[in-house]
Amino acid sequence: MANNVTTTTKRIARLNDSTEIELTILMPCLNEAETLAFCIEKALDFLSDSGVSGEIVIADNGSTDESRRIAKSYGVRVVEVPIRGYGAALRAGISAARGRYVVMGDADGSYDFGALKPFVEALRAGSDIAMGDRFKGGIDQGAMPFLHRYLGNPLLSFLGRLFFSVNCRDFHCGLRGFSREKIISLGLKTTGMEFASEMLVRAALAGLRITSVPTRLAKDGRSRPPHLKTWSDGWRHLRFLLLYSPRWLFIYPGLAMIALGLGLGFALLPGPVRITPEISLDVHALVVACISILVGTQAITFGILARRYASFRGFLPTTEYTWLIRGLTLERMLELGGTLLFLGVAGVVGALFVWRSVNFGPLSYSYVMRLMIGSMTLIGSGVQICLSGFLASVIDMDA
Repeated sequence: MANNVTTTTKRIARLNDSTEIELTILMPCLNEAETLAFCIEKALDFLSDSGVSGEIVIADNGSTDESRRIAKSYGVRVVEVPIRGYGAALRAGISAARGRYVVMGDADGSYDFGALKPFVEALRAGSDIAMGDRFKGGIDQGAMPFLHRYLGNPLLSFLGRLFFSVNCRDFHCGLRGFSREKIISLGLKTTGMEFASEMLVRAALAGLRITSVPTRLAKDGRSRPPHLKTWSDGWRHLRFLLLYSPRWLFIYPGLAMIALGLGLGFALLPGPVRITPEISLDVHALVVACISILVGTQAITFGILARRYASFRGFLPTTEYTWLIRGLTLERMLELGGTLLFLGVAGVVGALFVWRSVNFGPLSYSYVMRLMIGSMTLIGSGVQICLSGFLASVIDMDA
């Protein structure tokens, strides 16, 4: 074993002596002593056999086992990352990489570092990100938990494609290659497992070219439990996807609620609507419709504010929905909100005149309640839009 390590170290030294490094093979590591040597040897074999000028970098995230000693015994570069987290380790490793391209992969033995040729070819052909696709490449028996394989990964990948139009079937594959310069330019920020989603989402929003590479997933060689936590890390991915898509988090649900409220509200304004001889919808259903309108209006204004803030802070591109970012000025929002407010106040005044017509005595419950509910909905929506306009202006002051 000592002779093998010595020979390996010499081969790594020759590779690292290259004046220009094309590829960095990056492995995040946290207590992977059982499998790290195997992964390094596979990566080294690939570099030797392919002739690619490259290096191997281990981004160690605070290992307490023999991982760092093993890595150093092979002569590979170890980057120590004090901030805990999958994303933190990868960000530090990418920053320290010297290759034009980076291929990252888990150091648990589940990915074949000797089969990186398709990733390098895709990057050389002009792809900015070459994403591994385990569903195309094959998943060994027991390599992926049932919930991850049939629920979590497919669902989150579907949402990623829906929200951001990313042509990627396997959002969370840990083996992927990319242009180091392009990924650094994205300014990735997350430190946890959601880093995998952030890379693809930010790349898609920036218009980077993403291609898929079939990748086989083997059962890892660890005896300890995996670092990935099914529910907590799954929620972190979902939360990230929602926060980076104000359309799907706020605007589309808001539009649906307003459409539902308006449809039901206009049907009920003239009077009760009979569904069956025994069932009818009356003023109580009108209250539900108006609340739906109010909540929908709030959701849309939240979406507009979130979109503007994200654009001004650089989280989302400004080229998309420019009218939403710049077009809805304070003055225009005040005009819209003021109009709704005026109509609502007019309705309340109309109700007061109706009350006065009976000398402020008993009223026709059905008619006046409909008028007041509709009027107060207009007032609430108008006030909300006006206040949102002022808050948007506060955001603009920081831009």
